[in-house]
Amino acid sequence: MLVRDADGNLADPVDARAWFGRSAPLVLEIGCGTGVSTLAMAATEPDLDVIAVEVYKRGLAQLLNGLDREGLDNVRLIRGDGVDVLEHLLGPGSLTGVRVFFPDPWPKVRHHKRRLLQPETVALIADRLRPGGILHAATDHAGYAVQIGEVGDAEPSLRRLDDSVIEDAGADLPISVRRPVTKYEDKAQRAGSAVSEFLWEKRA
Repeated sequence: MLVRDADGNLADPVDARAWFGRSAPLVLEIGCGTGVSTLAMAATEPDLDVIAVEVYKRGLAQLLNGLDREGLDNVRLIRGDGVDVLEHLLGPGSLTGVRVFFPDPWPKVRHHKRRLLQPETVALIADRLRPGGILHAATDHAGYAVQIGEVGDAEPSLRRLDDSVIEDAGADLPISVRRPVTKYEDKAQRAGSAVSEFLWEKRA
């Protein structure tokens, strides 16, 4: 699904300063779902601007209601595909952070090619991050966790950060890495699925 305007034309690149009405570090969240993490993290990061991308209208509608309820003005929504947003709407070095929480694991082997975090996409994310920018990913699927780790570590412009950084809530990072536990994640954990969390930093 390409991101298009009301007339069906491919949307112009994002002018974040005009869209948010200020100049601030920019974070992209790919696959925000109903926005539980988006809302909680945006509330603690008023100095960051967040673009939340989701394919499904219902999830975006719930997030929009939450933003209105909480009075948050540092989040903007895009209905579309995250890779299209990266390719067409954001320029190199424009992002301080990218968040990918619990992407579809496509568990069947024949569907693995549909997984979001492939080498090409991670390279694209790395290109869009500024030096020192952070890629933060999480999954509760063991097989996908192995792939994510391998792909991220193989990207030469990224450097894996130690797990202690996550445990310390990323105190010295330009974005927060403290996520709320969603209902989905809590259900997965109670069912015995361990959550794997990853942080990479864009090399200078």
